[in-house]
Amino acid sequence: MSDISAQLIERIRAASSPLCIRGAGSKDFYGNAPQGEVLDTRGHTGIVAYEPTELFVTARGGTQLAEIEAALAAQGQYLPFEPPRFAPDSTIGGVVAAGLSGPRRASAGSVRDYVLGVRLVDGAARELVFGGQVMKNVAGYDVSRLIAGSLGTLGLILDVSLKVLPRPAAEATLRFELKQAAALDKLNRWAGQPLPIVASAWDAGVLTLRLAGARAAVEAAQQKLGADGTVDAGAFWDELRDQRTTFFAGDAPLWRLSVPSVAPVIDLPGATLIEWGGAQRWLRTDAPATTVRAAAAAVGGSAALYRAPAELKAAAGAFAPLPEPLAALQRRLKAAFDPRGILNPGRLYKEI
Repeated sequence: MSDISAQLIERIRAASSPLCIRGAGSKDFYGNAPQGEVLDTRGHTGIVAYEPTELFVTARGGTQLAEIEAALAAQGQYLPFEPPRFAPDSTIGGVVAAGLSGPRRASAGSVRDYVLGVRLVDGAARELVFGGQVMKNVAGYDVSRLIAGSLGTLGLILDVSLKVLPRPAAEATLRFELKQAAALDKLNRWAGQPLPIVASAWDAGVLTLRLAGARAAVEAAQQKLGADGTVDAGAFWDELRDQRTTFFAGDAPLWRLSVPSVAPVIDLPGATLIEWGGAQRWLRTDAPATTVRAAAAAVGGSAALYRAPAELKAAAGAFAPLPEPLAALQRRLKAAFDPRGILNPGRLYKEI
């Protein structure tokens, strides 16, 4: 354990040019290109509080995700939003700042849903504390959850408290050979039934379902759904969570489409992988950014350029442009938390 809060605060106070807040750097690809002098958080480490009976853990921002997961596993608990582990030394501050969730997100909730409180230092070198260590701790604006997904543009995470849950008693993974349209139809019909489906993935003509919960419920669901086969429940989902499957190994630009689960097949060239009951659709394509974003918007969604060559991201922007009312709100938040504009400038949107 190592607390270097004072050093981190002093670095921000003394900064006269942009700072790039970074832990392990495993998510440098996400969002727009990092800018500025690196402010490394990896020296700020340690689990400072963990109460298994109270279902929360508090850790410093530079603490490795692997260390936290090991501590939780020893008590039969886990982070239900299953953050991707892009590197062995991925940090919990980066997990929260990126706001990325894994296969269980549709059933368990996102990173933001599990943030109980944060201690951070903003762009004016002020140490701020929001939330706490229990669910009922918020009066007024829930600023702690605002930090999730902010990519370090609002502050450097010193400590974060997260809700944790016990692992399910039983799990099973089923596979069905289905075309994309049929898979989407089944996912939406199953969503309206009392089935313990906690994750789903469709790729290359195969729909994979993850069941979890009480043993009796999982066994009953298996009998009801039937399947064309089963797979190792752990290995498949770990590879998908960490984006190590064959689909993610391609070189074409990778788009992440967030759409209503009931959206039909989106007619775009390239390979598709579908998660979250149809609500998250990964697309490998060389189609122009305007074409991809227009197709997502046509079904009520949006498209983020997840992985791509630097020049393409610089031209298209990682995230779809915001409507002016939302853009104005983002600018006001940035001005309030980072009046000098020195923390991870441009990582979310070029103007903030």
